[in-house]
Amino acid sequence: MIIQFNTDNHIKGSEKFNATLTDTIMGGLGHYSDHITRVEVHLTDENGAKTGVNDKRCVLEARFEGRQPVVVTSHANTVDQAVDAAIEKLNHALDAVVGKMKDHHVDNSAVENFLAENQ
Repeated sequence: MIIQFNTDNHIKGSEKFNATLTDTIMGGLGHYSDHITRVEVHLTDENGAKTGVNDKRCVLEARFEGRQPVVVTSHANTVDQAVDAAIEKLNHALDAVVGKMKDHHVDNSAVENFLAENQ
């Protein structure tokens, strides 16, 4: 899984920052990590230099094998909280995608392999 970071001018990305978030994302997506080809992380501080409540936004876009991207957005007081909340939302969204594919008996080997591995 490739993780790509995008930040605005008010959030300073560094190798250490990206490595910490990569570990969080990889750990948080757990059993989906082998089936996600790429995750794009968009971090913004919506109030810029000002402080505010829930002004940090995290958008996660996951590319799940053979499917359209799944996108979630979360707002929080800190970047870490926003990322954690977005990961939780993404897990729920991916659960729904896999559930729909299972319910509709989609002929997709990646989905079938995923379901076989995680039952």
